[in-house]
Amino acid sequence: MQSVILKEPLAAGITVINGKDYMTDAKGSFVPVEQVKAEHRLEDEVVRKIIVFAEELSAQIARFRGHTMTDLGDFDALIAQEYNAKIGGAKGNRTYQTFDGLMKVQVQVSDFIDFGPQLQVAKKLLDECLMEWSADSRPEIRAVITKAFNTEKEGQVNRSEIFMLLRLDIDDPRWQDAMRAIREAMRVTGSKEYVRFYRRPTIDDSWRAVTIDLARV
Repeated sequence: MQSVILKEPLAAGITVINGKDYMTDAKGSFVPVEQVKAEHRLEDEVVRKIIVFAEELSAQIARFRGHTMTDLGDFDALIAQEYNAKIGGAKGNRTYQTFDGLMKVQVQVSDFIDFGPQLQVAKKLLDECLMEWSADSRPEIRAVITKAFNTEKEGQVNRSEIFMLLRLDIDDPRWQDAMRAIREAMRVTGSKEYVRFYRRPTIDDSWRAVTIDLARV
């Protein structure tokens, strides 16, 4: 019967079977350590070391976010109890600032928007508009419509371009019907709170973000 011992992750992912060291390849097979190239063993060890630190940092950030939201929630509850009022607007966006005006915390709520079947009705009406408009007329609007519905990829739409269509003022009744269909197609499928941190040396300086995003450090 084989005796299997798993070593610590930093030990290059070594598994000991009957006193012999093995590494597991991507197919799940045990490969004797001496048959694994030195650079592959080194790469394995470096990645494992980085991942351990990354997971610890991720857990620390998660705890920090949890404490932050708890602290802000407690403050909101205190204000609500004291003044019978709620901080922030209808969407839940809110800003907290130090007394000296040099530090602030912003909470922003972003909605996830999806589109229902009414969007296909809007697309049909807009296609009719494009067919009647001459090729030389309103080329910028034609370009926005094309980008919005991303005609090269079936079933895909460009949300930012869709919203740009809604800002255009065109008298064509079919256009108006299409815009109404787009608005009725829009539905909020969820939301997420984003917390951002800022500080500045003096009251006359611009705000500078306290960076937590690894890609922007």
